[in-house]
Amino acid sequence: MEPDRAPVPQARINEMIRAPKVRLVDDDGSQIGVKDTNEAREYAWGKNLDLVEVAAQADPPVAKVMDYGKYRYEQEQKAKLARKHQVSVNIKEIKLRPKIGIHDYNTKKGHVERFLNQRAKVKVTIMFRGREQSHPERGRDLLMRLAEDVKEIGQIESPPLQDGRNMVMLLGPTKNAGATKDDAKTEDTQRNEEAVQGDGNGQAPPAQGAEGASAREEIA
Repeated sequence: MEPDRAPVPQARINEMIRAPKVRLVDDDGSQIGVKDTNEAREYAWGKNLDLVEVAAQADPPVAKVMDYGKYRYEQEQKAKLARKHQVSVNIKEIKLRPKIGIHDYNTKKGHVERFLNQRAKVKVTIMFRGREQSHPERGRDLLMRLAEDVKEIGQIESPPLQDGRNMVMLLGPTKNAGATKDDAKTEDTQRNEEAVQGDGNGQAPPAQGAEGASAREEIA
């Protein structure tokens, strides 16, 4: 029974096996022993099966009796399943200078947020030049500040590490990354409703006074 498609993976079958002798394995996995290739092929065909070379590098090569069409189908299904579960990791890179201005910083931060919302990982690199290398703590502080600014949608997967003249940090998206404003608005509404329902009088808790606002401004 000759298959009508190419072997998967690249394997010699039936007449394609060139070795004069093979170590024959039966279809149930039992070892038959070293046989003349023609004899092994006739044995396989006698079972209406194929002779497939499964270990070409062995001496002599190992050949197994099997239903090659079924074998190839199973191999294709395994490959398809592996591709399905394979996760493509998308990594973007943003480069900063230790003495970056506030405007440039906000621009770069916007890029980081956009990448995270696209469910991509972001490699943030601080580039040191000249004497800046003697103050690596400035780069580390900048990276940690960025991580704090995007903590709602990004989390540190690799902390700031020195890499030659650069310092690198890897951010990954959180479960909130990519959520739309409508989703966030709906979530806020649900939280407000829960707060109102939790009050015995059916009213929301009182808002913070001026002291609370001042405290937030000082923290900021």
